[in-house]
Amino acid sequence: MSRKEGRVTRRRLLKTTGGTLTAASLTGLSQAAAGDTVEVNVGFDGPSGQRAVERAASSVTRRFAFDAMTVELPAKAVSALDRNPNIRYVEKNGLMHAIPNRPGTRAPPGACSPWPSCDDDGGGGDTSQTLPWGIDRVDAEVAHANGDTGAGADIAIIDSGIDADHPDLEANLGTGKAFVSCRGGSCTTSWDDDNDHGTHCAGIAGADDNSQGVVGVSTEATLHAVKVLDKRGSGSFSDVAAGIEYVADQGWDVGSMSLGASSGSQAVKDACTYADSKGVLLIAAAGNSGPCSDCVGYPAAYSEVVAVSSTNDSDGLSSFSSTGPEVEIAAPGSSIYSTVPGGYDTFSGTSMACPHVSGAAGQLMATGSSNDNARSTLKSAAEDIGLASNESGAGLLDVAAALNLDSSDN
Repeated sequence: MSRKEGRVTRRRLLKTTGGTLTAASLTGLSQAAAGDTVEVNVGFDGPSGQRAVERAASSVTRRFAFDAMTVELPAKAVSALDRNPNIRYVEKNGLMHAIPNRPGTRAPPGACSPWPSCDDDGGGGDTSQTLPWGIDRVDAEVAHANGDTGAGADIAIIDSGIDADHPDLEANLGTGKAFVSCRGGSCTTSWDDDNDHGTHCAGIAGADDNSQGVVGVSTEATLHAVKVLDKRGSGSFSDVAAGIEYVADQGWDVGSMSLGASSGSQAVKDACTYADSKGVLLIAAAGNSGPCSDCVGYPAAYSEVVAVSSTNDSDGLSSFSSTGPEVEIAAPGSSIYSTVPGGYDTFSGTSMACPHVSGAAGQLMATGSSNDNARSTLKSAAEDIGLASNESGAGLLDVAAALNLDSSDN
């Protein structure tokens, strides 16, 4: 089965992060040792399908609004359930991960403590606010100067959480929800960040313009922490799908997903379809598998999601960026300075490109754009920087142009 076939087939999908499970693999699960159970996501059609799942299940872990459930069931029951005509798919509840970062250089200990407010050259001790190169390159500061700050928009960071007391984020923090546990003494809320990844993404999307630290693309959008990744940066398909569903049910505008896997999950796909139908604009990192071709990961590869590739400060494609026909837009992702629990740091990855676009989407939806209109506007306003369409889609994110602002800072 090709990757494209794997994205659209709704019947009897059984996929892991390593690839599609074959019929032999399905048989292997079914013939596991007596008494063994497996955790699976099952999509069903109608009451008959739901009853079939409930009869087969040893326990129900989660029920979704889009006719799917996460259950534990005896391994020997998998094949019989999969053959039921009222069952759309059965898949092992595999893992998605924070799209791996390429760490940059952390400021020397104490150089910018206790809450770093480093200047552009990385020096410590002053109280100036840094304008990260990516925010400057996409002309987000032009939007800020014209009063477009994203105020009124709700951006969900579907990730490892957000540092609940970071001084560059706390003014913009809304509510949160944890689908995995926060572990460690620094967890002041259930959705706090015990990994760094989610907080870094949050700062890019929406760090406060408060004369310290950094500034984000949207400086007044409300940021919501939807914690689906644990301390190691991993979360199950079910947890990720539940986080996406939760964002949709809250009526929030943007779901930012700097996470993924090399192959898909039908439960996550169903959640994306559900959120899109509820008006959420979903945006995801294309992946860090580059250099490669036709290698965009999931959920970025789904049609309901805007796939974002990464560029460097020379407007070239970042060496690590995944590419493919699913890429819709590019944004800065190399050596991005942003918030982390306890301070600030520099990371690289399509994980960093994604929240640039999420912040811009928040700007548009704050002005009344629908998810579909915002998606179309972001692409039509993108700047052609000479990359191939499978590398940058419509081009480089241009926040000012998307808001019909004139800027010569290109």
